[in-house]
This record gives sequence, C-alpha cells and structure tokens, in this order.
Amino acid sequence: MSILDILYYPDPKLRDCAKPVELFDQQLAEFADSMLETMYHSSGIGLAATQVGVAKRVVVIDVSEERDQPQFLINPEILSLEGEEVSEEGCLSVPSVYEKVTRAERVRFRAQDKSGDMVEMDAEGLLAVCIQHELDHLDGKLFIDYLSGLKRQRIRKKLEKEARLAQA
Repeated sequence: MSILDILYYPDPKLRDCAKPVELFDQQLAEFADSMLETMYHSSGIGLAATQVGVAKRVVVIDVSEERDQPQFLINPEILSLEGEEVSEEGCLSVPSVYEKVTRAERVRFRAQDKSGDMVEMDAEGLLAVCIQHELDHLDGKLFIDYLSGLKRQRIRKKLEKEARLAQA
C-alpha cells in the first residue's frame, strides 16, 4: 500500500466521469487499499478514485469513530433517496473549506466489494451524506457545485492564492 496524491480544486481531472470497473483482480484490491490508506492519512471519511486521478468507479469510506469499519464501494449506484437534511461538508480535494449542503437524509445503494460480490444497503446520517458526496465525485461533481457561483468563485480564488503562497 502507498499514499496517493490527492488532486485539489480546481484541477480539471476532478471533473472526469469515472468508468465502471470490470476486472476485479489483485491490482484493484491494492489500489483500493492504497486509497483507504490515503484517506486515513489525510483524516478523511471518504475518498473517490477520481480524487487521486483515476477515472474508475471506486470509493472508500469509513465514518466510524474508531476508524475501523472501512467500506469499499466499487461501481456504486444509488437506488433511492428519502428525506432532506442540511449538513456541513468538507472535502479532501477542497482543503480547509466547509459549507452547508442539502442532501437526502437516507439512501439505498448497491455496490460491489473488492471481490466483485454485490452488496445492497440502506444508509442514513453521516454515512448517507458521505455516499452521496463520494458518488458525486465519480460523476465529476464537487460539493461546492451546490453553492452559489459567488461562493465558488471566492473558494477558487482562496485556494489558488494558498497554492501560490505554498510554491513561493
């Protein structure tokens, strides 16, 4: 396993739409494990493959407080959404930015695990938010896309300035 480089907004690769995974092999398992290690290393609760520059439908999530309940979601899809809630979101690809976003309160989804076996689950609360957030990444959408154009522009300028200062 290794720590992968996370892409930062406004990197255009974050807008790539991920392709379905067709081959469930050792290479996929190792990539998913590296994604999980990267997510834990960066203190995240979810990470999509597009955030590390790989356009495959792979997501890792762990919303447990102990950080010991990882979920590997390959080719995930949301089957149904219920309710509505507003919660503050952040993103490893949009560092130090937290904004309120409206999402479904409950989701029913299915995905394959690292072996290719199909799983179907219901999620609510933080897990439901995280699933929606990460699946958006697979479709080239960021949580800041739910914000006004003005807020997105401010965030972009702030992150570009921070990047310039970091290079200086």
